[in-house]
Amino acid sequence: MAHVLLIGGGVAGAATALLLARQGHTAEVFENDPRAPGTALDRDSFGWRRPAVPQAAQPHVLLGAARTLLRTELPDVHAEMLRLGARERHELDWFDVRPPARPGDEDLVMIEARRIVLESALATALRAEPGVVLRHGEPVTGLMTAAGAGAGSGIRVTGVSTRGGAYGGDLVVDAAGRRGGVARWLAAAGCRPGTAERHRTGLAYFCRWYRLPPGMEEGPRRPWTVTGGGFAGCAVFPADNRVFAVTLFLHTSDPTRSALRDPGVFEAAARAFPPGGAWLGLGAEPLTGVLATASLDNRWHALADERGPVVSGLVPVGDALTHTNPTLGQGTSLALWAARRVARTAHQDPGSARFAAGYHDWAVWTLKPWFDYQVVADAAIGERFSTGVAGLAGAAGRTGGAGRTGAARRTGTARGVAALFECALDDPEVMRARARVRHLAEPPGTAYADPGIRARVARWLAARPDWVPGGTGPDRAQWEKLTAA
Repeated sequence: MAHVLLIGGGVAGAATALLLARQGHTAEVFENDPRAPGTALDRDSFGWRRPAVPQAAQPHVLLGAARTLLRTELPDVHAEMLRLGARERHELDWFDVRPPARPGDEDLVMIEARRIVLESALATALRAEPGVVLRHGEPVTGLMTAAGAGAGSGIRVTGVSTRGGAYGGDLVVDAAGRRGGVARWLAAAGCRPGTAERHRTGLAYFCRWYRLPPGMEEGPRRPWTVTGGGFAGCAVFPADNRVFAVTLFLHTSDPTRSALRDPGVFEAAARAFPPGGAWLGLGAEPLTGVLATASLDNRWHALADERGPVVSGLVPVGDALTHTNPTLGQGTSLALWAARRVARTAHQDPGSARFAAGYHDWAVWTLKPWFDYQVVADAAIGERFSTGVAGLAGAAGRTGGAGRTGAARRTGTARGVAALFECALDDPEVMRARARVRHLAEPPGTAYADPGIRARVARWLAARPDWVPGGTGPDRAQWEKLTAA
């Protein structure tokens, strides 16, 4: 069995350590923050300053892929999340009467909870796991390296160093996120750079957390989905213990962006969209100010190039490997998949170049297609929003319909994809196909290419010849007025 050192104790690092221990390995987790997640959810969610984890304060959802892994591999973590107040919702519950079940529908259930609920459940399991040593407040400051075995084998990582000493291991896992120091340490050791992709989304997010009034355990079943026009959108994220988040998103070039930091302006703008209006109309109590997130991008950073792995004895998981914009909510699922892969293969000579190559090939085959899908989806949103800003900013006195039409009809493909998403809200079969993609159960190239699905969307469009994507929410003139208030 292997002894594995983990750089970072966030969701990816904690899950990897726990899965390793359940496979009979031992693990040491080195975490910069001296504080570990507890069970005081509101305190840790809203009062814990975590500059190294800015996404911790933003809304999360665990897709079906993540839920399935937790239920099968870490059932105690899944049960603890539910005990702490997490809720589960089936995607087909959108309809008043759920359509007859089909094989695979069990994969279309999401877990609604704040990130801290998952972190707390993982921390509880880790504290009870004898094969795991947690070193909170002892960050890694460098890597221990040696020459790889065999000619041309390059650099091999043999352990980590901290201010407290040096620690050797059979494998080092980089779970420090996209801002970790591993790339810098590898370069200092003479390692070739890996392969990196970076795609800017051009999107900015603004969210605010609320709690439903006492006695109201659930908000409206509909509308919960993302809605928007040609320049901005709104989404509601139900969570645990009557808590929910309202999020507004728009292009970073939009001149009205800074106004949304004001709680009054934020609420007025959010109420102009169907989801925001429905949930904020329930008399919810605000729990935070407006939390802004910008400079979002999709990053892929593999420790391999055209010659193969650039290092052995070290593999990345979570955001250190693939960081995806939260639009599709894929991040936790991809991180858990990588954690499971490491745990299931750590007995196969983990310090060797062969192990590094196998892990890289698996990541390219399993994770990269979903990263690429995220890039394409975000590019479409970013282009539509930036076009909407350019086309509508000077037309504040006109209605939004004409401007939206120009942006939305630029390509038949974009209109067709938007129509599929809208059709899904009316058609259970299309919703099932959309949900299978959303929950990482089936790739879009398969689910959306099904002739039956294509025919249903075509009939939906034929019945609505004047339909234009992005027709919900305020037009530009209304938006300018709301954000100027």
